[in-house]
Amino acid sequence: MIYETPRAWLDAPEKHLLVFGMSGLGKTRLASLLRADGDWFHYSVDYRIGTAYMGEHIADNLKHIAMQTPFLAELLRSDSIYIGSNITFNNLAPLSTFLGKPGNPAMGGLPLDEYQRRQALHRRAEINALLDTPSFIARARDLYGYPNFICDTGGSICEVVDPSDPADEVLRALQANTLMVWIEGSPDHTAELIRRFDQAPKPMYYQPDFLIGQWNAYLKENSLLPDDVDPDAFVRFAYAKALAHRAPLYRAMAENWGVTVGANEIARVRDGQDAVELIGTALGRRMQKA
Repeated sequence: MIYETPRAWLDAPEKHLLVFGMSGLGKTRLASLLRADGDWFHYSVDYRIGTAYMGEHIADNLKHIAMQTPFLAELLRSDSIYIGSNITFNNLAPLSTFLGKPGNPAMGGLPLDEYQRRQALHRRAEINALLDTPSFIARARDLYGYPNFICDTGGSICEVVDPSDPADEVLRALQANTLMVWIEGSPDHTAELIRRFDQAPKPMYYQPDFLIGQWNAYLKENSLLPDDVDPDAFVRFAYAKALAHRAPLYRAMAENWGVTVGANEIARVRDGQDAVELIGTALGRRMQKA
């Protein structure tokens, strides 16, 4: 790791962090607190995915929908209107809407083959955005004068890397340039995430084998044909299983490539100094286990 001890971290003139874990446990809150201190650059992987790598796909999908309305279709053909997404750090809805959910198109779902195509696009985009991290560290320093950097990853990072492979291209690049920090939730956090998701189910990225396994299980359990699937019902069915699937992957990432902090610890962080001290504590705990 680029900081082997708490002292090395605390004394470093440039601090480079990467945070990972399930969405909803405090990654973006921590990044926002550090950014508010004034000398931290916040690199959002999801924002990079939605702008640099998926922006054209998102816009084309919007145009495809608009072309089904004759009035808008004529304006588009004559270049009289512009259609694009207004994706921001705080509003990633255009990305998640494009990713979508599989199921009955009449209920807002996507045919499974189209859903898988979009999943594959997201996977490649996420890998590319993660591999962009070193160049953004340099950009933050050389262009904007930020000495410190935090990479705020999406919840699906564990789905696009192999934490047990010492030669994993993405993890090697990230570990060489950042201190990787897992925000670990408790069983209570998991229950709360499931409760929130049940109220407002959202699109997710899944590993291909996991997706097909859950899809087939849902069809069999409910005696359904693919076109009969309620998209929200399916993603609710898969969510808790996705959390259980991801937990050991996150843990392996932390054990092999980084350090761990608890979501409860993150919740107590009040400002950038608290955050820096907490990371030092996490490094100290790792040293004690070694």
